[in-house]
This record gives sequence, C-alpha cells and structure tokens, in this order.
Amino acid sequence: MAREYLKKASLHSTSDATDVTATVQEILSRIEAGGDAAALDYAARFDRYDGPVVLSAEDIAAASAQVPDRLKADIAFAHDNVRRFAEAQKDTIRDTEIEILPGFVAGQKAIPVDAAGCYVPGGRYSHVASAIMTVTTARVAGCRHVMACSPPRPGVGVAPAIVHAAHVCGADTILAIGGVQGVAAMTFGLFGQPRANILVGPGNQFVAEAKRILFGRVGIDMIAGPTDSLILADATADPAIVAADLVGQAEHGYNSPVWLVTDDRALAERVMELVPGLIDALPQVNRDSAAAAWRDYAEVILCSDRKEMAATSDDYAPEHLTVQAADLDWWLERLTCYGSLFLGEETTVAFGDKASGTNHVLPTSGAASYTGGLSVHKFMKTVTWQRATRDGARPVAEATARISRLEGMEGHARTADVRLAKYFPDRTFDLSADG
Repeated sequence: MAREYLKKASLHSTSDATDVTATVQEILSRIEAGGDAAALDYAARFDRYDGPVVLSAEDIAAASAQVPDRLKADIAFAHDNVRRFAEAQKDTIRDTEIEILPGFVAGQKAIPVDAAGCYVPGGRYSHVASAIMTVTTARVAGCRHVMACSPPRPGVGVAPAIVHAAHVCGADTILAIGGVQGVAAMTFGLFGQPRANILVGPGNQFVAEAKRILFGRVGIDMIAGPTDSLILADATADPAIVAADLVGQAEHGYNSPVWLVTDDRALAERVMELVPGLIDALPQVNRDSAAAAWRDYAEVILCSDRKEMAATSDDYAPEHLTVQAADLDWWLERLTCYGSLFLGEETTVAFGDKASGTNHVLPTSGAASYTGGLSVHKFMKTVTWQRATRDGARPVAEATARISRLEGMEGHARTADVRLAKYFPDRTFDLSADG
C-alpha cells in the first residue's frame, strides 16, 4: 500500500524562514572592520554583557566552583565517553603510501587544522553537552588551539557548567561572547586569539547564517536547521516509550519535526493518544515548544511493511533515527540515510545527545542523505603527496604531456617535456596529442 499519513505536518522546517542574511552580513562586516571594539559593542547590545570576554584562569576556577560535584562527575563521565569514541574514530585514519608504478610513490597524510572555534549555545538552554562534543573532538583530533565561545547572561556571564565543561574537555580559550559576534570573534582572530580554521557547533538561525556566509573563508561542520528525529517502530515496540521519545525531541523547539513511521496501526493510534498528555506534563517552557512542534511539524506515517518503512526513513534522511522493532541487525544493514542511529528500546536520542559517546552535532533538514555528523575527521585534512625516481617519472610525464596537449594546456605539457629532456637526453618521445 502507499504510505498513509495518520498525522500530516501543516508546516515544514523552512515554513517560517526569515531572511536574516542582510542582518548577519552587516554585523560580520562591521566587526571585521571594527575589530574588538565592534564585537564588544554588539555584545553589549545583544548579550547586555560588559564583563571580560576572554576568561582568565581565575574566572574559570570561580565558575567551576559553582558547579555541584555530582554534575562535575556527570560531565567527566560524558567527556570520557566522547573522548574514547573520538579516539577510536581517529584510529581509523591512517597515513599511507603506495608505489603506483615502479619508482613512483604516492601517499596521504591526515593533518589536523591549526585552530578550531567551537560555538556552545547558552540561550534558552545551557548546552553543556555541546561543549563536551565540540571541544573534546577537536582536542582529540590534534588541533593546536581550541577556542570555545558561549553567550554570556547579564550579570552572570557564561553559564558556570559550560565554562567548567569546556575547560575540562581541553579548551585553550573560553570566550564570553555569543551570537554572530561570537562567530566573528573566532573567525577574525579577535581578542588576541588565532583565526579559526574551522567553526563547529549548533546555534540559532543567526549563528547558522553567519557560518554559511563565512564558509569558504573558514571551514564549518555543516549548515544546520531545526533538529529533527524519526522513530521506526513495529508491533513489538512499547507505545509509551515511543511517545516519550517523540516528546523528548519535540521540546527542542517549536519547529523541530518529529516523525513516527510504523507498519502497525494500533501502535500508531496509541502513540497519538499518549503524546498530548506527555506534553501537558512538561514544565511550561518545554511544553510550549513541544506542543507547537507536535501540532505543526509532527507526522505519523503508516507503511505496509518494514521495507517500505526503511525506504520512507531514507527519504526523510533524519538527523536522529531510532529503531524500536524486531531484528535490529536487519535495520542496521538496510538503513542508509541518517545522522545518528539508535537501535533498540535500550538506547535513545537523549543518550547520544548527552553522554554515550557518539557526537550530537549532526546533519539536519535532510542533509544526512549526503553527509555525516561532527567527528575527528572534520578537524583533519586528508592531504596527498608524491615522489618519484627519474625512471619512475618517465611514463607519467609522457602521459601528462599528451593529455595536457589534448586539453589545450600547453604550459602543463611543457613541464613534463622539460623533465623528459633533462632526464633522458638521448631518447626521443612522441608527446603530441594524437601520437
């Protein structure tokens, strides 16, 4: 049967998109021209903060002293898991070389970028986990300098738990500045910091737009939209857990899509009955976002079988993908488009978001169809090299000269000619394009 929508979204993640490009471009241009003073002006205007931007060791110690010991232990636990997973990822990257032809060797090296800028949201929620995910991964990758910036609160500064997490995870510098001005500070090397080679981390639409505009001058992890989540569930799933997981992701924001894809009508109907009550039981700040997301962006899709369920999921290419269904190995083998996969009832998106070790900076808005999430690979450049003996260079030079002339690139051809003439003065080569 065709997909049946038991609940259809009335809006999509781009439905309320506003054109912030001009605003963000103006801020970036003014800060690039005005330097520290311009960034401070925007910090005072938007963050209502006039304290120190670069946190001193004393500032960091004072912030850490405000963090309860239990939370410090939880941060250490999450950091250790993320670090160990990132180290395992790094172990998959190997410098290598191969003798392409006798006497001609080519290779690759993985080189970490010099400076990484990590944006840590600190608005409605204090994203301690984002500090752990970004700073730890950059540190494991081997970046020489790791900066973290986060929006300060009036009279408070950066949330103490964010400061503590960024410090524990290895940030060389912590900046009390957020929004576009924070992104600009890391990109342009303000406040005595090196210019970032890459910007990573989630943020609001202004932060995302700043990264998009700056991409090319600086690397970025991805262009992110509202977070999204999809659950694949069959008749073996527990509807109460499915409903709780949908609500848990809907609280991210009013425009955060959540989707349920199932081949069991009874399960779908029961989940739809449970969700409103779970939303109503949330605290007010979370309830409003979750209610709007469920009302306007959520979908419940009924499929004929698991093959159609998997195809539907791949079409959506969700940021987070949960499978609560039988035969988990089949799903792991079959599914191809997702940012991060959570197999079985015993794991959930929140585990990956906070503490299990996999990274929570993931592709949104269907981008999982062509890219993965943040990893040590994002902070590393895979570069190539080659060297050759004169005999090894000869066949490559001959082919290069002829291909270059076929393309009309005579200058290229002559760089091969000159070597052949020098290395083999007693030999004649046919280097014409039609030879």
